Parts: sequence; structure tokens; C-alpha cells
Amino acid sequence: MKVAEAVGRALAASEVDHVFGVVGSGNFHLTNAMVAAGARFVAARHEGGAATMADAYARTSGAVAALSVHQGPGLTNALTGITEAAKSRTPLLVLAAEATAQRSNFRIDQAVLAHSVGAVSARVTTAHDAVEQALAALRRARHERRTVLLNLPLEVQALDVPAGVSLKAVPLPEPERAEPSRTAVADLVRVLERAERPVFVAGRGARTPAARDALSALADRHGALLATSAVARGLFHGNPWSLDVSGGFASPLAAELIQGADLIVGWGCALNMWTMRHGSLIGADASVVQVDDDREALGAHRRIDLGVTGDVELTARRALEAAGEGREGYRTSDVGAALAARARWRDVPYEDEGTRERIDPRTLSIALDDILPAERVVGVDSGNFMGYPSAYLSVPDHNGFCFTQAFQSIGLGLATTIGAALARPDRLPVAALGDGGALMSAVELDTVRRLGLPMVVVVYNDEAYGAEVHHFGPDGFPLDTVTFPETDIAAVARGYGFEAVTVRTPADLKAVQDWVAGPRSAPLLIDAKVTREHGSWWLEEAFRGH
Repeated sequence: MKVAEAVGRALAASEVDHVFGVVGSGNFHLTNAMVAAGARFVAARHEGGAATMADAYARTSGAVAALSVHQGPGLTNALTGITEAAKSRTPLLVLAAEATAQRSNFRIDQAVLAHSVGAVSARVTTAHDAVEQALAALRRARHERRTVLLNLPLEVQALDVPAGVSLKAVPLPEPERAEPSRTAVADLVRVLERAERPVFVAGRGARTPAARDALSALADRHGALLATSAVARGLFHGNPWSLDVSGGFASPLAAELIQGADLIVGWGCALNMWTMRHGSLIGADASVVQVDDDREALGAHRRIDLGVTGDVELTARRALEAAGEGREGYRTSDVGAALAARARWRDVPYEDEGTRERIDPRTLSIALDDILPAERVVGVDSGNFMGYPSAYLSVPDHNGFCFTQAFQSIGLGLATTIGAALARPDRLPVAALGDGGALMSAVELDTVRRLGLPMVVVVYNDEAYGAEVHHFGPDGFPLDTVTFPETDIAAVARGYGFEAVTVRTPADLKAVQDWVAGPRSAPLLIDAKVTREHGSWWLEEAFRGH
């Protein structure tokens, strides 16, 4: 058996059940071996899309996903998606063929490339150790929550595995969880018991049902309000004391209550510039605590008064065991009444700015929230528009929102939603894109149609790179480089086999209602011509910090 086949079969037998990619000569045999061993191969139309699909699948499923790419340009095409995954600490295994011949036109230093974007590099070097080297890379991806680039030199792939070498995969052990020290838990409990208005902010490290339940119970004991970073949105859905998202997407009431806290505890949350609005959400007299299983993450973005190294769920449970009697804390009757009346963005009054030609993005988003089934998984691209679907489209839980924004690249939203949809086939996938990101990634509309995904793609179309328009326009700079003629994106989608509708007024959304009613024989794209007179609230907030 050749090394390529042995490695592919071993990885598929070791719980890698989805591999995404574009197949060329260098990764042909490896990919086919994984399929033969039971893995599902998802063919994208571009390696960049494949990388983001794999990233989103891993985030939403909780399993390690694999990305398979050709040597050289296959890897460089995928680099933006790999960078996003690496910055997000997504457990992703990148299987890259590698050309090592000095004069090969495919030759680049792939290990240096991986290191430059924050990924970890490994290499299969011998036929004798190939399977173990591949499984070691897989273990590292899972146990350290890292994006690992496994280079597979072409000449090594073609070697025969020596007789007697075991090709059996070993089941991956569960990663060890960091147990907090007793001293750290005692310090945390003392801080919690002194607080009168505590707020918990849960992030990526808290995105499990067990962590949610532990945090909810601890918050109940201490009267804490509950919020999340954007990547953990939906974690506390349905909890009457939930503020939803902290940061730029926070509702006016949520921002007011977080600013009024005398204690903010970040649970697996970086408390970075976005989650804390450049620090403006932290009151002058508020104490800040951070809990994370990575010691280096503590205080990385801002000054903290207490750092606890520990797994979020374990730390919350140990703190609950040591806690005293329950108390009201921040959960007063006045706060409860305010949350019941105006916790959601859609409860905030606004003046509809829509015309006969363009729909207000708030009106559009509220209507779609009402029309689309509640059991959904929403993927959001980057841009001026992104706050509207992020704030107005409700999601059922933390697996209902996939937010690939650590690198802040546009063009990832469609592939994000494809990967999340494959992880949650029981839910309606909703991709929210700007026109720039939609056209940048339009090739993956073919992947949506080919996979038979019942997806809704919503394009917030202002015919511009809106963030740049609203950043530079007020200062009188020319905007010809960031504005574009009207494009019929609905017609583009029909060419890929979608049903499509152009929306200019709320009445045009009748077509969306009809699609939801069935039979949904093809995916749906909504080309929404949105108002564009000013920037979104979250963008204005972000610009204030510069």
C-alpha cells in the first residue's frame, strides 16, 4: 500500500468524517483513500471556499475537519480561510501535497507559509512513520485546538509502506481539560460574592451545552446577567436574563447594563476591542475577571483584576460548589422588566428609511426573522451590513450562528454557511452577505446547488464596499474605487440553479414566504436593494475607537 492511501485510510478511521477541498494530481490518491474509508468528500469550486467550509463545519460540529489541497497554488488559494481558522483556534487538519524538487514550479516553503498565518506545520517524512506522523498531527489539531498543516511530499506519498508496519488507526483520546486551582476558585468566589451588579460574558471557550448550564447555574446563584461575544451568540437563548451579544452588536439596553456592571467576568472570552467596544463597556469602577484554559490568553487584550486558568465548565462548577446562598445581584425587578420590553434590537423604535427603490436593512431583517423558520443556522459575511443579520436574526442556540470574523475578510460568509449547514442538516441554513462578498464568492453558489442544500442566501446589496464609503465619504474623499454599477445578482443566482427574487420593498418579500411554504425544490437567493445613506450603528461605534 502506498503512503498516500495508508495516511488517507488511517485519518478517516480516526474520526475525520468530512474532508473538504479541490482535488488535483498531488492530493488525488490521498483524498480518494479517505473516501474509500468512509469519509465524506465535499468538493468546493475554490480552495478558499473549501477552507472556510471546513472551518465552519469544525466549529459547528465540534469535530476535527480536514481540508485537502494540491501542492503550491492549491495551498495559497486556501490561505485566507486557513488564516481565519488559525486565528480562531479551529481544530482543522490541512492536508497539503508538497513539491520538494528544487526546480518544481509548484515549490514554495509551505511550512513557513503556515507559520506566517498562525498555523502549526508538520510533515510526513518516511514511509515507515507516515501513519503515526499523520495521526500525531491530527491529535495536535484536536487536543490543542490548532489549525495544523500536514505537508505530504509527493515522493513520500508514492512510497510503499513497509511490510509489518501497523496501519490501524488508534481512537483519539478525549482532550484533557484544565482543572482550576483551589486558590484561583476561592479568589473568584470572593470577587463574585462582593459584586452587586455582575455580568458574565461567555466566548468561544464556553460554546458547549455543559458550559452553558454551569454558567447559567452560577449566574443564578450570584444574580449575574448573561451576555456573549459574537462567536458564542445564541448560547443563552431563551434565558430571561440574557443580554444577547456584548460589544458592537449590543443593543442600547445591553450596552447600558454592561456599562453599569461592577464586575465583568469573561468566560473563555478574550474581552477584546470588539467585545468591549474598545473598553467603553467597562465602567470606571468595574472589576474585570477572565477565565480561560490558555494561561497566555489571560490579560492579552486588556488589564484584568483576576485571571483564572481553567476549563470554563469545570471552573464554573467548582465556583458553584463553593458559593454561598443565592442573592438578587443585578437581577432586580426593574432590570427584568426592561429586558422583557426592549432587550432585542427589533424592540428598539426606528424611523423606516425605505423608499420605492430601496428597503431599510432593519425592516428587511425583522421581516426575514418572522418569515424564516426559527430552527436555523446563520452564517454572516463581513462588511457594513453585517450588524443587521447578526443582531436582528434570532438563532436557537450557539450552533445557530457561525461567525468567521477573526481575520475580518469579506467573501467567507457563503462558504461559512455551507460548512455549518453540513454540520446541522436539521436546520435551515441562512447566508447573510454583502454584495461585495457575494460576488467574491459566487462560484460556491454551484456548491450549494450541487449539494442540494435548502439554503436562503440574503444579499444586503448597496452596490458598494459600504464600510469604506461610510468611513471615507464624510471627509470628502472620492469614492469611485469603492462603488459599483447595479448588478443583477438574482440573475447570477438563477444561472447557478437558484430560485431568486429582487427585493426593493417589504411587499416583495411575499416571494420568500412562498418559498418557505414549499416545496423548496431549489435554494433561494434574495437580492435586497438596501438603503445606503449612512453607515450602520456598529460601524460608527467601531470607527469611534480609531
